Amino acid sequence: MKRAILLAVFLFGGSIPLFSETWSGYLVDSKCYASQERNVNPFDSNFNTNHDRGYEIRVCQPNAKTKSFTVVDSDGVSFELDPSGNEKAANLIRQAPKKPVISVTVTGKKHEDTVAVDSISLAR
Repeated sequence: MKRAILLAVFLFGGSIPLFSETWSGYLVDSKCYASQERNVNPFDSNFNTNHDRGYEIRVCQPNAKTKSFTVVDSDGVSFELDPSGNEKAANLIRQAPKKPVISVTVTGKKHEDTVAVDSISLAR
């Protein structure tokens, strides 16, 4: 019986990280966004109400010189890109039209708060 359970866990639980996932969100400069996220009063009773994530996304719009990127989804959940993903995002930024915010779709594998990027493209 133990063998059957271990086999099931290995087959089903162990294979989950092998599949790529897709996320959509806003591409921002990692350093700027992290700084903006820290620039709040954690003791404020209205912390979530006074936290303007839209402002942070606009202020931290990446440019051609940006080296590290973060993607922030519509729920405010963010994740950083791996070095390969940062290169792909930098190439995308150089080719993208100038916009106040850049919406992207990212495909890859998530490891904690970082995504190993397979592909990144402008969202439609």
